Amino acid sequence: MSEFNAHPTAIIDEGAVIGANTRVWHWVHICGGATIGEGCSFGQNVFVGNDVKIGNNVKVQNNVSIYDAVTLEDDVFCGPSMVFTNVNNPRSHVNRKNEYRRTIVRRGASIGANATIVCGHTIGEFAFIGAGAVVTRDVPAYAMMVGTPARRLGWMCSCGERLDDSIGEYACTTCGTEYEIGGNHCTPL
Repeated sequence: MSEFNAHPTAIIDEGAVIGANTRVWHWVHICGGATIGEGCSFGQNVFVGNDVKIGNNVKVQNNVSIYDAVTLEDDVFCGPSMVFTNVNNPRSHVNRKNEYRRTIVRRGASIGANATIVCGHTIGEFAFIGAGAVVTRDVPAYAMMVGTPARRLGWMCSCGERLDDSIGEYACTTCGTEYEIGGNHCTPL
């Protein structure tokens, strides 16, 4: 077993794979089928389902539930009380576990506090989902999404700074990374 740190109140079911230097705080429950990378942090009252894959250096803040069929790649940030779903049309009296829709959050993406990610979508790498946004479709890489339903407000650098919205080639004023920005894409050069 790898060396990770877990608070005594955490529940980690047998079979869960947790990487070295991961921190599991108060009242976290990690199910037995979960696979978690190295250097992650899970805040108070987090739930991680069985069919969940989490990369390295992922930060999950308090009160987040990561249900089955969710994948978080390396360096993802999940803000406090944000929500993932896994069934598109839930009903208490109808079992739809065979209808789970996969959600993938690509490397480096950030999801703000109280945002909702409706299942079956991919959030592109280094995308930035604003606090309270409701994501109902795929999100392009580097997109800054806000509102209900979420719409693209602009583009974000991998360092977390907003980029110029104009079409053309631009460098981030903070880190110098260069991008080509088009109508529906932002690509590092």
